[in-house]
Amino acid sequence: MKRLVIVESPSKAKTINKYLGKDYQVEASFGHVRDLPKSKMGIEVSDSFKPTYIIPTKARKVVSHLKKAAKGKKEVFLAPDPDREGEAISWHLATILEDETRSIKRVEFNEITKDAVRRAFDHPREINEKLVNAQQARRILDRIVGYELSPLLWKKVRRGLSAGRVQSVALRLIVDREREIKKFVPEEYWSLQAKLFTDREKDKSFIAKLDRIGDKKIELKAGDETLKIKNLLEKSEFKIHSIDKKERVRRPQAPYTTSKLQQEGFNRLNFPAAKTMKVAQGLYEGLDIGEEGTVGLITYMRTDSVQVSKTAEEEVIKYIQETFGKDFLPESPRIYKSKKNAQEAHEAIRPTSVARTPELMQPYMDNDQFKLYDLIWRKFVASQMANAVDLVTSVDIVSAEEYFFKASGTANLFLGFGKVFEERQMRRKRKTSAESDEQKSEEEEEVEKVLPELIEGDKLNLEELIGTQHFTKPPARFNDASLVKALEEDGIGRPSTYAPTIYTMLSRFYVQRKGGALMPTDLGEIVIDLLVQHFPTVLNLEFTAKMEAELDKIEEGELEWVQVLKDFYPPFSVDLEKAKVEMQNMKIEPVETDQICEKCGKKMVIRWGRFGKFIACPGFPECRNTKAISTGVKCPQENCGGELVKRKSRRGGPFYGCSNYPTCTYLINQLPKTDEESGEGKAAVPSNPPA
Repeated sequence: MKRLVIVESPSKAKTINKYLGKDYQVEASFGHVRDLPKSKMGIEVSDSFKPTYIIPTKARKVVSHLKKAAKGKKEVFLAPDPDREGEAISWHLATILEDETRSIKRVEFNEITKDAVRRAFDHPREINEKLVNAQQARRILDRIVGYELSPLLWKKVRRGLSAGRVQSVALRLIVDREREIKKFVPEEYWSLQAKLFTDREKDKSFIAKLDRIGDKKIELKAGDETLKIKNLLEKSEFKIHSIDKKERVRRPQAPYTTSKLQQEGFNRLNFPAAKTMKVAQGLYEGLDIGEEGTVGLITYMRTDSVQVSKTAEEEVIKYIQETFGKDFLPESPRIYKSKKNAQEAHEAIRPTSVARTPELMQPYMDNDQFKLYDLIWRKFVASQMANAVDLVTSVDIVSAEEYFFKASGTANLFLGFGKVFEERQMRRKRKTSAESDEQKSEEEEEVEKVLPELIEGDKLNLEELIGTQHFTKPPARFNDASLVKALEEDGIGRPSTYAPTIYTMLSRFYVQRKGGALMPTDLGEIVIDLLVQHFPTVLNLEFTAKMEAELDKIEEGELEWVQVLKDFYPPFSVDLEKAKVEMQNMKIEPVETDQICEKCGKKMVIRWGRFGKFIACPGFPECRNTKAISTGVKCPQENCGGELVKRKSRRGGPFYGCSNYPTCTYLINQLPKTDEESGEGKAAVPSNPPA
């Protein structure tokens, strides 16, 4: 009699079925088969927060199929993902399939490979109730916050809005940052740089920056002050006062956790957090790689641990020695420490076999899969390699006896882990309106400089003195990477929630992307102002972090989940009842425009919709004429005469199309630069539409 195995996705089922053989029947549950109802809160607050779980309509067919599959089976193995969510799915499945004559066991594996899967089935276990309770507490807490606050926003602002325990705090960070930027007052400052060369190497000039006058650090606040010094030094002699050379050791970083992968995916690959997780999911569940068939290429991608298995450690050490030589290995294997409360049963994100190099796997992957796999593979290999060693040279140059300039350069002495993965490499970053080349880190600037051969006491020739005006910059807007970093550092939410949180804020039109940055909309600011005013505790970063810590303690068995909810709900309900009465009605009223509706002759108005602002006829429902708001950029299609307007695809993604659609079908994914953004005095409109 076959044993039944249940996983949560069809692709995972297909791979595992191949590993287990004919004695096992593998089926997919398609995620959660039981959940709280959508039509109501589904929680009996007065009865110790007892949840009412139902089988959703979309899951009924699957549940019926699984019950039939379990009929007559003496053993059922539940194998969803190895995390709280997977444990909860297992618990719900066990409840549905419960039978006194049937053995139901939980199996988990961090990678979908033959050895890992078979090992898991050799050591099945009982469902971990602590993990289930931790997930259940989070689910109920989020349901209470969301289902109580969202209807309030519908009533006071408009329908279709949502609030969430983590989502609203993340939105607050974005709104607060935007207000910092708006309030920021730039301050003028100047720098003075000398372009110098030696008599020995006249063709190799280098840059030194004025650093101090005597022992006092220089601060040039105005142009006339800078010009005065410039005029003085142009007539003065420059010579090398001192040279300091030091070796600097750079150590590799740990393999990726979920949050670090999301950050690096954005910074290095320009992948939004949601895209990084989607691509990683495919690599984890498996790809067909030829003779080996379908195999999972990375370990589980939702993890906050930096540990790796002994087998993986031994394999990568052997690979490094055979590929690069013994010099590229440290004296002993590296051990990385995970942050507090990390689930050490998990591993860091790593390739399931280091022998599957990115080059070997590339033919079986699409471009996005290759880029992310290459990043994960290199990070893991580098994590067990020797340190990189640089020679850092700092040069003090004196002029007019008391004006000291500083130049620095870096020469690599030993590549170490940099042979595989350069942590500080220059990245093709997306710039936001609040960023510029002047915001590059000192380390990045240093990496770019190479000094000629210099000797202490050398006289230097002045090629040019360059005085440059600068203005202090406001803090940069958050992007996917910096928001994920901020949320993790503040203890808000969990890494697995960051990508869906960002997606929700975008889909609700609380924020919009400007370049790579996340910029709050008027709607987002209205919502946050109301929530902060009436629910200061729930929107408080420290309180939210404290709640996360308590939810972790449920998993550790230190707190009882019902008690955590009992402590939270009474003060929250008091704020809620008060807000229902006192919260200001902020219904967004239509704004009249000068545009005339060509169907009925009325002046059209600006309204808010699911995807933001749009122009509509006030005669609705009799007149249903609507238009997208123009961007002011002319459609480049010949003889068209229309303008590009922002639209949304069926999946919610933005694009720009011609206002004369369907007569003109021109569309483009990214709006051409405006005069201000391009700095070229005219709109940089492409001459041909995209393919």
